[in-house]
Amino acid sequence: MNETARQSIKSRVKENLSLNNLYRAILKELDEVEEQLHLLCESPNKLISEISGYLFQNSGKRIRPALLLLCSKLLGYKGKEDIFMSALVETIHAASLIHDDIIDNSDMRRGRESIHSRWGPNVTVLLGDYLYIKALGHSLQSKHRQITEILTSISAKMIEGEMNEYCWSRNLKLVEEDYLDIINKKTASLFSAACQIGGLLGNASKREQDYLVDYGTSLGMSFQIIDDLLDFTGDEEALGKPIFSDLSEGRITLPLIFTMSHDGSSNQKRISELLRDDHLTRDSKDEILEIIRSNGALDYTYKKAEEFSSRSKELISQFPESIHREALILIPEFILTRKK
Repeated sequence: MNETARQSIKSRVKENLSLNNLYRAILKELDEVEEQLHLLCESPNKLISEISGYLFQNSGKRIRPALLLLCSKLLGYKGKEDIFMSALVETIHAASLIHDDIIDNSDMRRGRESIHSRWGPNVTVLLGDYLYIKALGHSLQSKHRQITEILTSISAKMIEGEMNEYCWSRNLKLVEEDYLDIINKKTASLFSAACQIGGLLGNASKREQDYLVDYGTSLGMSFQIIDDLLDFTGDEEALGKPIFSDLSEGRITLPLIFTMSHDGSSNQKRISELLRDDHLTRDSKDEILEIIRSNGALDYTYKKAEEFSSRSKELISQFPESIHREALILIPEFILTRKK
């Protein structure tokens, strides 16, 4: 995509694609998802209630629940189970973030103190486990037994992706294929599960389910690649955390992978030298950013996200026109142009 086309998309997103606009067909249902999340937070244990309440106080983008709702309604679903399942999917996502922050020792999440920074890692890891188990347990209430199988499989896959990423921490030999496998497991799998569950509730055919699974996977891949790109190019205030957080925590992402496989040996050597220091200085960050800007790594990363985005739009376009299909087509564009 050339720069003119990219700016055109950005302009349309700025004017028309706020999340409220994208979600306009499901705003009532998303409010009900929030209510359900607060109900799931309730516990006789005051500490669980306190931490869970803090966790879900900041609603974020709620993109996974939105995908489940939109996919179910894309197929004409009229019941209320999609609201409950959306809350369970968001609970699993929250549990994964809790564990992610502990592993990365992240102090901030969405502009606020992370859970483990505020309550300590011991209690926090237990809360993450509790949320995983509670969500899987509640999924047994569905008449669709496959939903529990999906959520169980996806939870294991997400943890596997987290462990793979940890094994590759600070290892500059990580290649693109292994990086894509990590983000598929860590991020795209839950996007895919949300879409698949929406399809199941809407009695999707096998072919329709396959489209929704692949749509969610492609969308999740694009989402995570843009997330990794924003660690280099984003605004700290918008992100709610410092830029280069991923790099500082040892996470090797696509801009750096491209640099280490395509740039000259002198720049590769310099990157290696700079990353030997666990605490990157402002000057070191600026130098790394200048190297990856000059070699096309940022453009390459964005184009890779575009490829997955285009794939997701192609897949969802197989469904009949509706306000829900329109939202599902526009969400990939929103992801490509998001700032946080």
